[in-house]
Amino acid sequence: MAGTDPKAVGPRIRMALPSLTPLEVKVVESVFKRDHFDETTSIKEVAEGAGVSEAMVAKISKKLGFNGFRDFRAGVAEYIRLPTADLHQDLSPEDSSEQIVQKVFRSAIQALEETLAILDMDAFDRAADILHRASQRNFYGVGGSAQIARDVSHKFLRIGIQTSVYDDPHMMLMSASLLGPDDAVIGFSHSGATTAVLDAVAIARKQGARTIAVTSYAGSPLAELSDVKLKLVNAGPQRPDGGCPEP
Repeated sequence: MAGTDPKAVGPRIRMALPSLTPLEVKVVESVFKRDHFDETTSIKEVAEGAGVSEAMVAKISKKLGFNGFRDFRAGVAEYIRLPTADLHQDLSPEDSSEQIVQKVFRSAIQALEETLAILDMDAFDRAADILHRASQRNFYGVGGSAQIARDVSHKFLRIGIQTSVYDDPHMMLMSASLLGPDDAVIGFSHSGATTAVLDAVAIARKQGARTIAVTSYAGSPLAELSDVKLKLVNAGPQRPDGGCPEP
């Protein structure tokens, strides 16, 4: 990731986590939980702290898109020095009302900063052009992603552009089957693996409609299925028990 915006290091690592094994994910998490991590931290320290071999640490660094451990260490060290790097904090039962509000606002700030850092402007322009030219614009999402789809639809309506939002799997499939080459679909899914959204987007694509993915994971099934991928950083602190996974 040489030359990458430091703000993009954290989100790019998180987006790559689904490609790692559970043990490899634990190694990455152990790095970010360390009290001290900078350019002087050795691969031996990381390996011993995570209980794995140095070879595994080097392998994980490359799987995350770095040239090796040194590149990984430099990127992470620079990222954690950023003012926004420690903004995201999970909620705790002991938090006061003020602490909860602070964490929510800080997490939103971090998500905006990091999304801007990883945003592909060429993809953004292509998505805007597709939506501008489309006769029909269908938005698909379930759970929390459906709420985001509705909010985006509301924003479009305010500027005079009509869209349709579907969160029921059967309605998604029915609407997708009626689309054609002049139409567009946006699939909303944090994981990019929500079956209902994937099935509907696949049918829309088969019908000739242009497809756009809004997801947190560039290598997800939804991203691979779509003509354009828009990557967003997930916002908001989590409950102490981790809460429910975002669709």
